[in-house]
Amino acid sequence: MDMDLPVQALRISVPYVLAALGGVVSERSGVINIGLEGMMLVGAFGTVVGTLATGSPLMGLVLGLTAGLVLAVLHAVVTGFFRADHIVSGLAVNLFAAGATRVLLKRLYHSSSNSPRIEGVTSLATDSSLLALLTHPLVWTTVALVAAVWWLLNRTVLGLRLSAAGEHPEAAAAAGLRVLRLRTTGVLLSGLLAGLAGVWLAFDQHQFTDGMSGGRGYIALAAMIFGKWRPVPAAAACVLFGGAEAVQMALQGGGGGIPVQLVQTLPYVLTLVALAGAIGRARPPAAVGKPYP
Repeated sequence: MDMDLPVQALRISVPYVLAALGGVVSERSGVINIGLEGMMLVGAFGTVVGTLATGSPLMGLVLGLTAGLVLAVLHAVVTGFFRADHIVSGLAVNLFAAGATRVLLKRLYHSSSNSPRIEGVTSLATDSSLLALLTHPLVWTTVALVAAVWWLLNRTVLGLRLSAAGEHPEAAAAAGLRVLRLRTTGVLLSGLLAGLAGVWLAFDQHQFTDGMSGGRGYIALAAMIFGKWRPVPAAAACVLFGGAEAVQMALQGGGGGIPVQLVQTLPYVLTLVALAGAIGRARPPAAVGKPYP
């Protein structure tokens, strides 16, 4: 289906934005969540399994969110209660997700590459225009979630407590707050958001393919850092990265004598440049990645 560049860029940006929001919430509460990639992957797989098993995209969405949440529970328990290194735990989550989905894909659908096709959530318009994408329920849900996460972190008691757990956990505990509970809440919210990113991938591609998250969780983390752990700038960075990927796809399709391998590096080069510019100027939460107590 032909799409112009802005439509393609917006479509690509949606899972980046959702995963980046998850990273913001988790890290503002003090927990590094490298596992966004794995949570996104199991979210996509759960969506396909739920839709194929019930014939209902709504049940697929519920199972996709649940799958992301389950991995988030695992990450929260390992980092919070067993005081494991956050990065090691996140990488383990990603490896588990990649292996488990590959095994289950083969077991359930007798394929090592992709699942059967599914019906996705449809937009109000039926063509490939920008209007069709903007009226897609998951697109405006994503926009609403950017505003909701901003409101949560800046205008609610829970948001202030989450930030306190990530900045000064000892002071938060002295004030009577339960730091581990707050950090667990942040990780669980990030799992739901990353799971929703996986839901989008499954519905957008109408199937599950092995490794379909394709590094999106890591790019979302880069966008989070570039956005200085703030929801709106992080979402804007995701749109920038999504636009770079859309340009890369357009260049691949248009030829022009540019080597394909060089074109394919464009989103990742932009990510590295953005990170290089952000490091030193972006200050993470003071206690992020530090075990408590």
